[in-house]
Amino acid sequence: MTAIPQVDAASIQAAAARIAGHVRRTPLMRLPGAALGVDCAELWLKLEHLQRSGSFKARGMFNRMLAQPLPAAGVVVASGGNAGIAVATAARALGAACEVFIPEMTSPAKRDALAALGARVVQGGAAYADALEACLQRQQVTGALLMHAYDQAEVVAGAGELAAEIEADAGLPGRVLVSVGGGGLIAGIAAWWAGRVRVEALEPVGSPTLHAALAAGGPVDVEVGGVAADALGARRIGSIAWQVCQRHVAGAHLVADADILAAQQLLWRELRLAVEPAAALGLAALRAGLVRPRPDEPVALVLCGANVDPAVLATPAAG
Repeated sequence: MTAIPQVDAASIQAAAARIAGHVRRTPLMRLPGAALGVDCAELWLKLEHLQRSGSFKARGMFNRMLAQPLPAAGVVVASGGNAGIAVATAARALGAACEVFIPEMTSPAKRDALAALGARVVQGGAAYADALEACLQRQQVTGALLMHAYDQAEVVAGAGELAAEIEADAGLPGRVLVSVGGGGLIAGIAAWWAGRVRVEALEPVGSPTLHAALAAGGPVDVEVGGVAADALGARRIGSIAWQVCQRHVAGAHLVADADILAAQQLLWRELRLAVEPAAALGLAALRAGLVRPRPDEPVALVLCGANVDPAVLATPAAG
């Protein structure tokens, strides 16, 4: 049995040193919970949608590519969009060739972004898992460096750096709410805080990878769908994330699509923050009463991605 790579504070600190100068230190917006209709002392919004490539994924992709020599064939990745955009961004910056396998559900906005970055884009099947299989077959032929959207130690450690930034900027929140697809983001964040902060997982009802794993006692395949499927559409939780979540994640919640869309619209309407549905799960869970913080505690939300068609934000959410 292959050992699961370990991610910890030391590997996250190493990632921070490696990618300094290649990624942005994103702002932390602090405002009263009441400003967004939430009963807590403060909301800390980590504006990771302002990151290079439009999502937190750039941290992990730069970290993996800088951690080793790049082959002549460049890099290859399967992605619903954000990981592919991050890989293409890093590859362009580092002068490497890039090939991205995408599923049919990838949004037009993300397809356009990939094309603009000069990546070779290949349709890889109906869902992310199909694109991943096509990607793995291609990598065997070309010898390109395989980039995984969420289940490689360098990728997870890079994502964890944003938690270190939150702590450096504001100290420890009472809890942090993190959107989960394959689990790379929550694994990095939970590995950094390692029990010092209450970390809670949020999943769309249509893509419950962590919930399914918790019910089954280990990672299993799930059906994928819903408004956030192009970003949170992994078919199963990653092995690194599963390992970390069992130790350091205190709770998990399923969020309805209507609540996600309403929170996305609220962030735009009240704060002019243009984020994709995956970035709105934290606020949605708070407003729906799925998470009930103490009135005196600050709650950190990671606004993880901005790869959204702006026209969507002009359309009121249903429900």
